[in-house]
Amino acid sequence: MAKTIEKPVTEEQALAAPATLTFRDLVYTSRTLVVPETDRTYPVAKGLVVVPESDKEAVAFLQNSAEYAAQEG
Repeated sequence: MAKTIEKPVTEEQALAAPATLTFRDLVYTSRTLVVPETDRTYPVAKGLVVVPESDKEAVAFLQNSAEYAAQEG
């Protein structure tokens, strides 16, 4: 049986796949989220919206809104 060797994640690979957070839209299954006081938008599809963890305004808005709930995992 072959042995799997795990390779460490390089900095380039880490930058290529930014960390994201997923929130469930508790009101709509499809819409466009406009982050207040910015020009950024994110699509809600199948009741979910995915935003980069680095977008602090979007994360704060979603965490403080009763219309969205953070998804685990």
